[in-house]
Amino acid sequence: MKNWQKLKQKPDLWRQFFIREQVLDGIRSFFKHQNFHEVETPLLVASPGTEPYLDLFTTDITFQTPSGDKKKQLYLLTSPELAMKKLVAAGLPKIFQLCKSFRNNEGLSSLHNPEFTILEWYRANADYTDIMNDCENLIKSLVKNICQSDALPYQGKTYQLAGSWPRITIKKAFFKYAQIDSETLLNRDLLMKTALKKGYRHAKNASWEELYHQIFLNEIEPALATFYQPVFLCDYPLALAALSRKKANDERFAERFELYIGGIELANAFSELVDPTEQRQRATADIQQRQELSKDIFPIDEDYIQALESGLPPTGGIALGVDRLIMLLADVKSIQETLFFPIEEAIELE
Repeated sequence: MKNWQKLKQKPDLWRQFFIREQVLDGIRSFFKHQNFHEVETPLLVASPGTEPYLDLFTTDITFQTPSGDKKKQLYLLTSPELAMKKLVAAGLPKIFQLCKSFRNNEGLSSLHNPEFTILEWYRANADYTDIMNDCENLIKSLVKNICQSDALPYQGKTYQLAGSWPRITIKKAFFKYAQIDSETLLNRDLLMKTALKKGYRHAKNASWEELYHQIFLNEIEPALATFYQPVFLCDYPLALAALSRKKANDERFAERFELYIGGIELANAFSELVDPTEQRQRATADIQQRQELSKDIFPIDEDYIQALESGLPPTGGIALGVDRLIMLLADVKSIQETLFFPIEEAIELE
């Protein structure tokens, strides 16, 4: 039965679907009261970024020229990040955006839909600790307004939001929950030996990143699910820095955090990398990795490099999965239960 049919038969279900409206209204109110500008950037782009593991949806744009019709390949973006940081470089100090983003080949699950709603915001002259504070205050505000409480009930557990939320480094998390010290964590051969001792069957030929994720998904994330508070997991190894800057006191790690509630990853944030030379080096390395993975190659966004060259101030930024947040606030097991028209209906999965 499709969701619209369920809603017609069971009017009580409307409440969980209208949580989305409350969340979107609450997000806009929160940022407007802090003098953020709401912006819109394109969903179709020519340079979608170089992140090694993401697969994109592609399309062609047809346009007329004096010599006849022309076609150019464009991509549905996976995040509005690059365009938004161009606006910060242009002089907008505080911006946010609610929009659709798209990722292909991630499968369908309780936490994944190929078309999803994302919230991103950026602060000039700020870093990831400022974004952590924003994140706490935003979610506390939404829960207070929707649940009329400082606690979030979800699937039989109650998560306490009052007070400051724990901030745990990756280094500490691996040592505490997987008994792996930082020297082992950052060394592929040592990590492989440890993974083999732990019984990970495919560790011998795995890359460092594959080893990291095997252990992370099997030992770290389950530990985070035991917390009765939201948790910030921060200071990722430099190999996982993405577009974040290095930590000044230990350049083996980067100023990046992810927010978890009930073991569910909700947001990913950085102190943004503002060095154009390092940005180009990372993008080039990403492209090489995509080639090794036999993935499509996308051009470097030269316009973004020019924006960095023009001067991007120290900036903190974040991407937050709105569908997952709505799922938590609606106390349902799947984001599909918060979408009027989930993708399963479009492709008629049984």
